[in-house]
Amino acid sequence: MSNAVAAALRPIPVPKPSILRSDPAAQAFTLLRVAFTVAPILFGLDKFAEVMIGDWSKYLAPEFNDLLPGNAADAMHIVGVVEIAAGLTVAVVPRFGGLLVAGWLAGIIVSLLLVGGYADVALRDFGLLLGAITLARLASAYGTGSRAAPEDRR
Repeated sequence: MSNAVAAALRPIPVPKPSILRSDPAAQAFTLLRVAFTVAPILFGLDKFAEVMIGDWSKYLAPEFNDLLPGNAADAMHIVGVVEIAAGLTVAVVPRFGGLLVAGWLAGIIVSLLLVGGYADVALRDFGLLLGAITLARLASAYGTGSRAAPEDRR
């Protein structure tokens, strides 16, 4: 079990340019890695700046707010810090970071469904959750920093 944990926490370099040019899976991995690095960091920063959304606390279920210290605005600042950390984790350790983001998105989905009126956003976040899981799975193929050419995988 400790080998699996060590593998999940091992930093993964970006695939080599020659692999990126020829391997669609490497391209998908890199696109997902960039997306799930940048998006959580931007959303996390916006919990403080409130440029994209003026009132993030409207998405926070009272059930979750009761568990967190302070008021809803304080809770959303905590959420922002976690999202920034999740994005940075994806950048360095995408196998673990993808699972971390997927778990975080599951919590967001539950919160949105508890608040009510945001089922469309919850469904979108479910699609993102599937993308984060896909990133974690693809990361296992690139854990050594190199990968067999597509014709060698057949």
